[in-house]
Amino acid sequence: MAKFTQEDDALLEELGIEVETKKAAKRTPREERIIAGFEEIQRFVEEHGAAPLHGEDHDIFERLYAVRLDRMRELKECCALLEPVDHQGLLSDAEILVSAELDELDDDALLAELGVAAETADITELRHVRSSAEIRAAEEIANRERCEDFEAFKPLFELVKHELDSAVRISRVIRKDAGFLKADIKKGEFFILGGQTLYIAEVGEPIKAPNGAMDARLRVIYSNGTESNILLRSLQRAIYKDDTSRRISEPTAGPLFSDVTEEDDLASGTVYVLRSKSDHPIVAENR
Repeated sequence: MAKFTQEDDALLEELGIEVETKKAAKRTPREERIIAGFEEIQRFVEEHGAAPLHGEDHDIFERLYAVRLDRMRELKECCALLEPVDHQGLLSDAEILVSAELDELDDDALLAELGVAAETADITELRHVRSSAEIRAAEEIANRERCEDFEAFKPLFELVKHELDSAVRISRVIRKDAGFLKADIKKGEFFILGGQTLYIAEVGEPIKAPNGAMDARLRVIYSNGTESNILLRSLQRAIYKDDTSRRISEPTAGPLFSDVTEEDDLASGTVYVLRSKSDHPIVAENR
């Protein structure tokens, strides 16, 4: 509708014409949060070129988006609210795949799956404000994008899987109290994080973080065909937060010595095997 100046309004009034102004419908906080949750899914589709999918071989955030989208398709209230902004046709793009377990969710759990926090009357509780940890996690995930040259890395992931299955490599749980440092993350190494194998393809030049510590930008390739340019410190934090994170060892190089004596073997020294008597918990546990 065209906007009228005060002079226009006065002229129309002289002509006996009333100007109607339509007020935009005000959405409730709950509706705003549902729309915000839907917009997150839309951004995912824009970045990846497809709707989020279920399945253990997909990223945990993609699986959460898939559950959320299924719920939105199922609820008439959500469909009516979101159809005007659904320019990607997500609400009618596929059949609903909600599991029986999710069908049993109560109202609060359902709202949580939709990204909607339950209302509370506590005036001391902050609303619509994400914690710094949530913001960091969202920023790190948002940096993921499709790996255009994934075909060059795919054989590496297949080889690592084969070597793990055949015990050529092993995976070790990463323990924070054992002193896992940023320096332990090097180019060419493999880790398991969030159920996915990741490969450190590149380590950038050292940069100084705001707190004065040294950091670096990494190129990390994930087994689901995505990549990110996450900071080294951010990857370290993610590894610490995941209790199931693991480091994949390098292929074993075989025994140091052969059990067969050759004619040209020469004694060049003595190998001593020592055992620590330390009472330190880590030493005692791995004695």
